[in-house]
Amino acid sequence: MRAGDIQVAWAELPMGNIEAIFGTGRTLVLAPHPDDESLGCGGMIAELCRQGRPPRVIVLTDGTGSHSGSVATNAPALRRIREREAIEALSHLGLRPPEAPVFMRLRDTAAPHRGSMFEVAVARLCALAADCDTICATWSHDPHCDHTAAHLMALAVAAQTGCRHVAYPVWGWTLPADAQLPDRQVGGWRLDISAVLDNKQSAIAAHRSQHGGLIGDDPNGFVLPAALLAIAARPYEVFLRP
Repeated sequence: MRAGDIQVAWAELPMGNIEAIFGTGRTLVLAPHPDDESLGCGGMIAELCRQGRPPRVIVLTDGTGSHSGSVATNAPALRRIREREAIEALSHLGLRPPEAPVFMRLRDTAAPHRGSMFEVAVARLCALAADCDTICATWSHDPHCDHTAAHLMALAVAAQTGCRHVAYPVWGWTLPADAQLPDRQVGGWRLDISAVLDNKQSAIAAHRSQHGGLIGDDPNGFVLPAALLAIAARPYEVFLRP
């Protein structure tokens, strides 16, 4: 299928309620970087919190790849900034102490896809998922190596624990329309997040380092593109059967 056809199909998926998509147990959310949890499934996190079912949120990498050229803000400092932003963002979504996010702190752009480090990460995720019925991670074709790693880890955790596996797209929404993908069909749901959309927008805004201006000495520093922010402002989120 072409990416454009997949994106159209996502926007036409049937609406599902939170129980139909995630069941009645606890959900583990795996975000490749600090901000993916807000961009891709912030509405879902807010809705689960609103229902008294806060998910366990895991951030896979340290986020230090966004401004790797900065001299004034080195990698440890940037990691601290991004973790503080994620904690603030999640508080806007309703996730507050003692339900703190877990930061695995794998190196940004270097999350493993296989091998011993991959197995160590999967083992830790399996332990964190011990009281969870669902694991929710990024879509298999999201065009970033860390998003692929998160997807592969979620597949492994689901196989080892029996958790249901649900995927959410982030950068998949921005793939060129004519990009060819191996998928032959699209299955999943849209979740109505209109009641918590303001919470999601506040969470995205809390990731200040990703909106430009906070770190000014890296001319190649990452800035969230307007096209992705517009998609994240829609009153629904998409969740896919892997």
